[in-house]
Amino acid sequence: MPAPFAAIVDFTPATALAGGLLIGLAALLLLAGIGRIAGISGMVHGLVAGEGGGWRLSFLLGLVAGAGLYVTLWPADLPARQGFPTLMVVVAGLLVGLGTRLGSGCTSGHGVCGIGRLSPRSLAATAVFMATGVIAAVVLRHGLGIGP
Repeated sequence: MPAPFAAIVDFTPATALAGGLLIGLAALLLLAGIGRIAGISGMVHGLVAGEGGGWRLSFLLGLVAGAGLYVTLWPADLPARQGFPTLMVVVAGLLVGLGTRLGSGCTSGHGVCGIGRLSPRSLAATAVFMATGVIAAVVLRHGLGIGP
């Protein structure tokens, strides 16, 4: 089991920069190519709602394929996370989904694309969900002792 702060100690700026550039490039290409925002929750909602989805499905499959390729090529880079109760993970996922609908977007739509377009609404939304995530992590891990 990795140390609690292993991710900070093992920070690799080159791969972080490369990942950020790829995310930005994908968002830019989607916006410049077809005029759509790369908001993942909106893409998933559009697919589920049947709003036409060739571009949505392609983008989402590309995300899954890219992650799968990374795990296949560098499996040791991703240690298994343990110590999280399954029910809490499911509830957390549902709450994140609810939050993205209430906030009219997610980290990709607001945080990557919205802030990149200097949207005040996206700046506010990103500040709220980042603060909420930090508070939830501190309360769950240090207050309630849930997690590794």
